[in-house]
Amino acid sequence: MASTNDLKNGMVLKLEGGQLWSVVEFQHVKPGKGPAFVRTKLKNVLSGKTVDKTFNAGVKVETATVDKRDMQFSYMDGDYFVFMDMETYDQLHIDRKVVGDAAHFLVEGFEATVAQHEGEVLYVELPAAVELTIAETEPGVQGDRSTGGTKPATLETGHQIQVPLFVTTGEKIKVDTRTSDYLGRVSG
Repeated sequence: MASTNDLKNGMVLKLEGGQLWSVVEFQHVKPGKGPAFVRTKLKNVLSGKTVDKTFNAGVKVETATVDKRDMQFSYMDGDYFVFMDMETYDQLHIDRKVVGDAAHFLVEGFEATVAQHEGEVLYVELPAAVELTIAETEPGVQGDRSTGGTKPATLETGHQIQVPLFVTTGEKIKVDTRTSDYLGRVSG
Protein backbone atom coordinates (compact mmCIF):
# COMPACT_ATOMS: atom_id res chain seq x y z
CA MET A 1 0.00 0.00 0.00
CA ALA A 2 1.05 3.56 -0.64
CA SER A 3 -0.46 6.97 -0.15
CA THR A 4 -1.45 9.20 -3.07
CA ASN A 5 1.19 11.59 -1.67
CA ASP A 6 3.87 9.01 -2.60
CA LEU A 7 2.91 8.62 -6.27
CA LYS A 8 5.72 8.52 -8.83
CA ASN A 9 5.70 8.21 -12.61
CA GLY A 10 5.92 4.58 -13.65
CA MET A 11 4.48 3.31 -10.36
CA VAL A 12 1.88 0.56 -10.93
CA LEU A 13 -1.36 0.70 -8.93
CA LYS A 14 -3.91 -2.05 -8.46
CA LEU A 15 -7.36 -0.48 -8.76
CA GLU A 16 -10.97 -1.44 -9.48
CA GLY A 17 -11.10 -5.19 -9.15
CA GLY A 18 -7.40 -5.89 -9.48
CA GLN A 19 -6.71 -4.04 -12.73
CA LEU A 20 -3.16 -2.73 -13.05
CA TRP A 21 -2.66 0.93 -13.93
CA SER A 22 0.68 2.65 -14.50
CA VAL A 23 1.07 6.28 -13.40
CA VAL A 24 1.90 8.32 -16.52
CA GLU A 25 1.79 11.71 -14.81
CA PHE A 26 0.45 13.22 -11.62
CA GLN A 27 -0.04 16.62 -10.07
CA HIS A 28 -0.70 17.55 -6.47
CA VAL A 29 -3.37 20.27 -6.32
CA LYS A 30 -4.05 22.38 -3.23
CA PRO A 31 -7.04 24.59 -3.98
CA GLY A 32 -7.72 27.70 -1.92
CA LYS A 33 -10.93 26.12 -0.66
CA GLY A 34 -11.52 22.46 0.13
CA PRO A 35 -9.17 19.53 0.60
CA ALA A 36 -6.03 18.91 -1.46
CA PHE A 37 -6.22 16.27 -4.18
CA VAL A 38 -4.01 14.47 -6.69
CA ARG A 39 -4.84 14.61 -10.39
CA THR A 40 -3.37 11.65 -12.31
CA LYS A 41 -3.17 10.24 -15.80
CA LEU A 42 -3.17 6.44 -15.60
CA LYS A 43 -2.47 3.88 -18.33
CA ASN A 44 -3.99 0.42 -18.15
CA VAL A 45 -1.00 -1.93 -18.21
CA LEU A 46 -2.76 -4.59 -20.28
CA SER A 47 -5.02 -2.64 -22.65
CA GLY A 48 -2.90 0.52 -22.99
CA LYS A 49 -6.01 2.69 -22.45
CA THR A 50 -5.31 5.94 -20.59
CA VAL A 51 -7.71 7.63 -18.18
CA ASP A 52 -7.64 10.72 -15.98
CA LYS A 53 -8.38 9.97 -12.34
CA THR A 54 -8.52 12.22 -9.29
CA PHE A 55 -7.68 10.99 -5.80
CA ASN A 56 -8.07 12.81 -2.50
CA ALA A 57 -4.67 13.66 -1.02
CA GLY A 58 -3.36 11.11 1.45
CA VAL A 59 -5.73 8.31 0.36
CA LYS A 60 -4.25 4.79 0.48
CA VAL A 61 -3.86 3.07 -2.89
CA GLU A 62 -2.74 -0.49 -3.49
CA THR A 63 0.51 -0.78 -5.40
CA ALA A 64 1.49 -3.74 -7.52
CA THR A 65 4.98 -5.14 -7.69
CA VAL A 66 6.04 -5.30 -11.30
CA ASP A 67 9.23 -7.19 -11.99
CA LYS A 68 11.03 -5.73 -15.01
CA ARG A 69 13.89 -7.76 -16.43
CA ASP A 70 16.12 -7.34 -19.45
CA MET A 71 15.68 -10.37 -21.65
CA GLN A 72 16.98 -11.38 -25.04
CA PHE A 73 14.66 -12.54 -27.81
CA SER A 74 15.84 -16.01 -28.83
CA TYR A 75 13.41 -17.46 -31.39
CA MET A 76 9.78 -18.01 -32.38
CA ASP A 77 7.96 -21.14 -31.24
CA GLY A 78 4.63 -21.15 -33.07
CA ASP A 79 2.67 -18.16 -31.75
CA TYR A 80 5.11 -17.68 -28.89
CA PHE A 81 8.16 -15.47 -28.67
CA VAL A 82 10.86 -17.16 -26.60
CA PHE A 83 12.91 -14.80 -24.45
CA MET A 84 15.94 -15.68 -22.35
CA ASP A 85 16.65 -14.07 -18.99
CA MET A 86 20.16 -12.61 -19.28
CA GLU A 87 21.01 -13.43 -15.66
CA THR A 88 19.48 -16.84 -15.03
CA TYR A 89 19.36 -18.11 -18.65
CA ASP A 90 15.77 -19.21 -17.98
CA GLN A 91 13.56 -19.22 -21.05
CA LEU A 92 10.17 -17.56 -21.10
CA HIS A 93 7.48 -18.21 -23.74
CA ILE A 94 5.41 -15.07 -24.36
CA ASP A 95 2.21 -15.13 -26.42
CA ARG A 96 2.16 -12.99 -29.58
CA LYS A 97 -0.88 -11.07 -28.21
CA VAL A 98 1.14 -9.95 -25.17
CA VAL A 99 4.15 -8.95 -27.30
CA GLY A 100 1.82 -6.77 -29.41
CA ASP A 101 3.39 -4.17 -31.71
CA ALA A 102 6.87 -4.93 -30.35
CA ALA A 103 6.72 -7.98 -32.65
CA HIS A 104 7.26 -5.64 -35.63
CA PHE A 105 10.77 -4.87 -34.42
CA LEU A 106 12.03 -8.09 -32.82
CA VAL A 107 14.99 -9.88 -34.37
CA GLU A 108 16.84 -12.76 -32.75
CA GLY A 109 19.36 -11.41 -30.26
CA PHE A 110 17.48 -8.16 -29.57
CA GLU A 111 17.11 -7.18 -25.94
CA ALA A 112 13.81 -6.03 -24.48
CA THR A 113 12.40 -5.33 -21.04
CA VAL A 114 9.83 -7.91 -19.98
CA ALA A 115 7.46 -6.80 -17.22
CA GLN A 116 5.81 -9.44 -15.05
CA HIS A 117 3.34 -9.32 -12.17
CA GLU A 118 2.91 -12.43 -10.04
CA GLY A 119 4.37 -14.60 -12.80
CA GLU A 120 2.13 -13.21 -15.54
CA VAL A 121 3.79 -11.32 -18.37
CA LEU A 122 2.21 -7.87 -18.69
CA TYR A 123 4.09 -6.40 -21.62
CA VAL A 124 7.32 -6.34 -23.60
CA GLU A 125 9.03 -2.96 -23.86
CA LEU A 126 11.62 -2.21 -26.53
CA PRO A 127 14.19 0.57 -26.61
CA ALA A 128 12.84 3.77 -28.22
CA ALA A 129 14.82 3.02 -31.39
CA VAL A 130 16.21 -0.15 -32.96
CA GLU A 131 18.49 -0.87 -35.90
CA LEU A 132 17.04 -3.11 -38.60
CA THR A 133 17.96 -4.09 -42.14
CA ILE A 134 15.67 -3.33 -45.07
CA ALA A 135 14.66 -6.62 -46.64
CA GLU A 136 13.02 -5.08 -49.68
CA THR A 137 12.19 -1.70 -51.15
CA GLU A 138 11.72 -0.35 -54.67
CA PRO A 139 14.64 1.63 -56.06
CA GLY A 140 14.18 5.39 -55.77
CA VAL A 141 13.62 7.26 -59.03
CA GLN A 142 16.37 9.71 -59.96
CA GLY A 143 15.18 13.29 -59.54
CA ASP A 144 12.64 12.46 -56.83
CA ARG A 145 15.03 13.41 -54.05
CA SER A 146 14.12 17.10 -54.03
CA THR A 147 10.49 16.42 -53.18
CA GLY A 148 11.37 14.73 -49.90
CA GLY A 149 9.02 11.89 -50.77
CA THR A 150 8.86 8.48 -49.17
CA LYS A 151 8.30 4.93 -50.32
CA PRO A 152 7.28 1.71 -48.57
CA ALA A 153 10.04 -0.61 -47.34
CA THR A 154 9.78 -4.02 -45.73
CA LEU A 155 12.04 -4.58 -42.73
CA GLU A 156 13.78 -7.87 -41.97
CA THR A 157 10.99 -8.57 -39.47
CA GLY A 158 8.35 -8.33 -42.24
CA HIS A 159 6.99 -5.02 -40.90
CA GLN A 160 6.42 -2.32 -43.52
CA ILE A 161 7.34 1.33 -42.91
CA GLN A 162 7.83 4.48 -44.99
CA VAL A 163 11.42 5.47 -45.81
CA PRO A 164 13.03 8.26 -47.86
CA LEU A 165 13.49 7.53 -51.56
CA PHE A 166 17.29 7.24 -51.32
CA VAL A 167 17.22 4.24 -48.96
CA THR A 168 18.03 0.92 -50.65
CA THR A 169 17.45 -2.79 -49.99
CA GLY A 170 20.04 -4.25 -47.62
CA GLU A 171 20.72 -0.97 -45.80
CA LYS A 172 20.63 -0.86 -42.02
CA ILE A 173 18.38 1.89 -40.67
CA LYS A 174 17.24 3.19 -37.30
CA VAL A 175 13.49 2.91 -36.60
CA ASP A 176 11.36 4.45 -33.82
CA THR A 177 9.61 1.52 -32.11
CA ARG A 178 6.69 3.65 -30.91
CA THR A 179 5.73 5.26 -34.22
CA SER A 180 7.42 3.07 -36.90
CA ASP A 181 9.14 6.24 -38.16
CA TYR A 182 12.39 6.11 -40.10
CA LEU A 183 15.08 7.87 -38.00
CA GLY A 184 18.11 7.62 -40.27
CA ARG A 185 20.72 5.37 -41.77
CA VAL A 186 23.17 3.41 -39.65
CA SER A 187 26.70 3.93 -40.90
CA GLY A 188 29.30 1.21 -40.97
